[in-house]
Amino acid sequence: MKQEYLKKYFGYDGFREGQETLIDGILSGRDVLGIMPTGAGKSICYQLPALLLEGVTLVVSPLISLMKDQVGALNQAGIHAAFLNSSLSPAQYQKALKLAGQGRYSIIYIAPERLLNEEFLSFACGVKIAMVAVDEAHCVSQWGQDFRPSYLRIPEFIDRLPARPVVSAFTATATAQVRDDIIDLLKLREPLVLSTGFDRKNLYFGVETPRDRYAAVKAYLKNHPGESGIIYCLTRKMVDDVSGRLIRDGFAATRYHAGLMDEERRKNQDDFIYDRAPVMVATNAFGMGIDKSNVRFVLHYGMPKNIESYYQEAGRAGRDGEAAECILYYSGQDVITNRLFIENNRDNQELDEFSRALVQERDRERLKKMTFYCFTNECLRDYILRYFGEYGGNYCGNCSNCLTQFETADVTEIAAKLLGCVKTSRQRYGTTVVIDTVHGASTAKIRQYRMERNPFYGSLSKIPVYRLRQVLQYLQMQEYLTVTADEYAIVKLTPRSEEILEGTRTVKMKWAKEYEYKRNRASAASDGAEPLFDKLRRLRLEIAKEEKVPPYIVFSDKTLTHMCIVKPKTKAEMLTVSGVGEHKFEKYGERFLAEIRRALF
Repeated sequence: MKQEYLKKYFGYDGFREGQETLIDGILSGRDVLGIMPTGAGKSICYQLPALLLEGVTLVVSPLISLMKDQVGALNQAGIHAAFLNSSLSPAQYQKALKLAGQGRYSIIYIAPERLLNEEFLSFACGVKIAMVAVDEAHCVSQWGQDFRPSYLRIPEFIDRLPARPVVSAFTATATAQVRDDIIDLLKLREPLVLSTGFDRKNLYFGVETPRDRYAAVKAYLKNHPGESGIIYCLTRKMVDDVSGRLIRDGFAATRYHAGLMDEERRKNQDDFIYDRAPVMVATNAFGMGIDKSNVRFVLHYGMPKNIESYYQEAGRAGRDGEAAECILYYSGQDVITNRLFIENNRDNQELDEFSRALVQERDRERLKKMTFYCFTNECLRDYILRYFGEYGGNYCGNCSNCLTQFETADVTEIAAKLLGCVKTSRQRYGTTVVIDTVHGASTAKIRQYRMERNPFYGSLSKIPVYRLRQVLQYLQMQEYLTVTADEYAIVKLTPRSEEILEGTRTVKMKWAKEYEYKRNRASAASDGAEPLFDKLRRLRLEIAKEEKVPPYIVFSDKTLTHMCIVKPKTKAEMLTVSGVGEHKFEKYGERFLAEIRRALF
């Protein structure tokens, strides 16, 4: 039955890695915890059992946009689903509850804040709740990147039900500590725990340090016309600036941040989802649960505050499994901005002083690891996977470091002079002053601090500034130097510094050779099938406008690409295409077959 439903409602012939194991666990009555990367198909792990279990499945979800997206996709697939959140008027909420009580919906999405609402509790205690599925389950842990205190009350809701349902939890980003928190805080009973790994092989990862970030982003968009993507910025002001400049430069872009009026946020989000404005410029307030499958790139206009946030945001690219690109444009100012965010964080006010200090210290440590990601010359993918506890080979062939040729250089002399400058200036200055001193610059700060009198002034004048910065960053990564976490980011020596200063340690590091690398985005759609792909994409947009749904809800880019490969001529052949189920074929299949026939025969 599960195989039949998988094809009928979701259009897939087989399960992806881990899906069947988790589904079988749920159907056997076990609690489960699924840790699967974005785009790996977590939602099917609870949506499909919901169709087979007797009773209602409640999906606890943190964001309205996530619920709206998933419920829309389920209804398009022929599955009755609803959501209950603050976007509904009282009349709409009452109607949805009434229909749910009549058995209309097998799946109901609900915000965690509403679980203990007396009206909803009364409903939940009057029907059979077969499963409570907790999406974005990392929100339960204060060590996760999106801690939501309301998630801590989910077990209280479950305890108040007449009979305990199966409890399933799912997340894409969880360290070992967060995973253990999920099990403990949600009171999972001997759960089946399955992690399919964190790797997203279809994503290219890159770090760039352009002098002009806007020019770099503009050049990227010019080279990827018509593609949909997200540009993440650290501040609202930056979002407004970048989106405004892009619009003035003729790009179909829009913006999203918490400072906008609700109506504008909704409109802008819809413009992005419906591809009226395929480029979204946003703060991290945007994106969780946006199941837009045709996002071909995610650009970070600045470094996020931790690896979890970066990987979650980058993971919004390529959810259809097709090739996509994730590029982080780094600047040293990003570290200072994120430190200020950490020091002035007003979240989690309900925590006691000791716990709040622990969380702040954790945030500083995570920022340091995020910063090292921007410095490292090792494989970027491997760096991320190791952070989450996975260990592989240190070469992926699909990141900027793996596609760059490096050479090993002895930098002992440079390192000794940098450390000597820090020591003789009594560890009072930041990285810029240290680098400007050894390079022999004559800036206002150098004169103000009288650093032209430092014995190491001008001692590395022949070494390019960017190389000096690379060595300084490497010394931080290897803990020969540290940088304070306060607003001024002062460079300090460590116990290991003496090894270099005393001449007992040789320092070697890899740095990039001077050459340009090229990367190719492989896709079946570009393999001689581009004209047909474009025709199918135009038809999809036409249908989406008629149905008033996002284009990717009709069919994903991956499904259109598969159509280009299979070139189906009949219903039977069309049903072999990944993502085309019986329900979708009845609605759209003949129109796509006709378009393919016109294009090819």
